[in-house]
Amino acid sequence: MEYRRLGESGLKVSAIGVGGNTFGNGADEGQTARIINRALDIGVNFVDTADIYSRGVSETYVGKAVAGRRHEAIIATKVRGRMGDLPNDEGLSRRHIIDGVEASLRRLGTDYIDLYQVHNVDPTTPIFETLAALDDLVHHGKVRYIGCSNFAAWQICEALWAADRKNLTPFISVQPRYNLLDRAIERELLPFCRQYGIGIIPYSPLASGILTGKYKPGEPPPPNTRAGRSPRLREQLTEDRLSRVERLAEWARERGHTAGELALAWLLTRREVSTIIAGATKPEQVEENAKAAEWRLTEDDLKQIDEILGVGERR
Repeated sequence: MEYRRLGESGLKVSAIGVGGNTFGNGADEGQTARIINRALDIGVNFVDTADIYSRGVSETYVGKAVAGRRHEAIIATKVRGRMGDLPNDEGLSRRHIIDGVEASLRRLGTDYIDLYQVHNVDPTTPIFETLAALDDLVHHGKVRYIGCSNFAAWQICEALWAADRKNLTPFISVQPRYNLLDRAIERELLPFCRQYGIGIIPYSPLASGILTGKYKPGEPPPPNTRAGRSPRLREQLTEDRLSRVERLAEWARERGHTAGELALAWLLTRREVSTIIAGATKPEQVEENAKAAEWRLTEDDLKQIDEILGVGERR
């Protein structure tokens, strides 16, 4: 397994991680334990979850799965979403962050979180307040590093400026949506992260399953798939897009790989990417995802991929 620094920190994370959104929502407690333990067995050390995933169930399952192997895992979780019915049960206020970390620590069954991330921007709370609360958690040893998710480049810039001005712990990472079909972050966020040493942790690397090649042009999505259940996702299954993905899948097969492995390997060519959140509902999928880290795409490969997708010159 390849390990990369998380941003410019000294923390080393596996190039392929495990996403916890399926834990409690597609994977029960036993499945979660098998997935995470298999991941640790093959060197995948980064496990990402959030307090709102299955209303805390994901964190609980993760905690039980790593019991006895906590030292092998880099656990990342998030705070921001609504966890109750009271006015202060959401957001990035000092109160909600402190309440949130204590609840996450209990569910995870640990006394520290490796990477504590703010899940989304909270426009109702000053960034100074959020960072000061997170800084306290770092100094108290409850959190080792902090990061953000779904922040624009200017919002991370504001947070870095605020941290520098007040001598507070800065964000070292950001989680954006990023994959072969969705490259919006390449306009501003990716170059910003390159310049300021912020590690990128892409989520939705397979574009909600589209990049696995399981959806075929001219055919309705199978009813038991995500697109089969989601009208919004079905809108993305255009004939042109599916035809191009089918060509990508064939290109990957000619080289002894799957379309999913191609999607992950492509992300790992971006030096700003520290680790990739890849979901799984069974241990075999973890092994398949890990194989992608072994595939080294060349500049010529990347050019051919862009030509298949009809995108401009690679940034």
